[in-house]
Amino acid sequence: MTRAFDEEFWDERYGGKGSVWSGNPNPQLVAEIARLNITSTAARKSALDVGCGEGADSVWLAEQGWQVTGVDISSVALRRARDHAATLPLAGSIAWEHHDLLLWTPQASSFDLVNAQFMHLPWNDRERVYHHLAAAVALDGTLLIVGHSASDALAGAHRPDNPELFFTASEAAAKLEPARWRVEVAESRPRLDKGHDGASITVHDEVMRAVRLA
Repeated sequence: MTRAFDEEFWDERYGGKGSVWSGNPNPQLVAEIARLNITSTAARKSALDVGCGEGADSVWLAEQGWQVTGVDISSVALRRARDHAATLPLAGSIAWEHHDLLLWTPQASSFDLVNAQFMHLPWNDRERVYHHLAAAVALDGTLLIVGHSASDALAGAHRPDNPELFFTASEAAAKLEPARWRVEVAESRPRLDKGHDGASITVHDEVMRAVRLA
């Protein structure tokens, strides 16, 4: 596996002082969960948050009433996520699991939501991981994949210098079997961010949301 994507790399990334990320949930997750219009049920909805990092998305989902499994390759990131969650009234709402997504397969048909935000892997690894993530979605459940647009670097955003790591929402949607999935969103969505000099720039998130058909 490429050095840039192994556990040692990510442990070093998360091992410095201060948080790596903002601590806020990813905006496209918030936007798409609002569109699901989930009605209250006796059973809590289950979510798998892959590449959860310091846990902002997992914590936010738990606060919305989801039963969450947060997975990451970095034990350092998971420790930070666990410590943060422990300060909140979320007892029993999040299970933190340490897995390398290239080696681990989630249980099939087990989650009402599978959330994958900004996981940029080489295409062959990405194909395998996303296939497993799609299989983990329960019937009538939702697969949400969000990535950076390859055009962001031209806008002045901090992005990896490797075109192979990027994909479009349409490309992600095309990998799903039409007989088994209903693609509800597949678009490049603009939002404001900060560039190299701290100035405000417009970037685009590749957003793909699909429902597994019963």
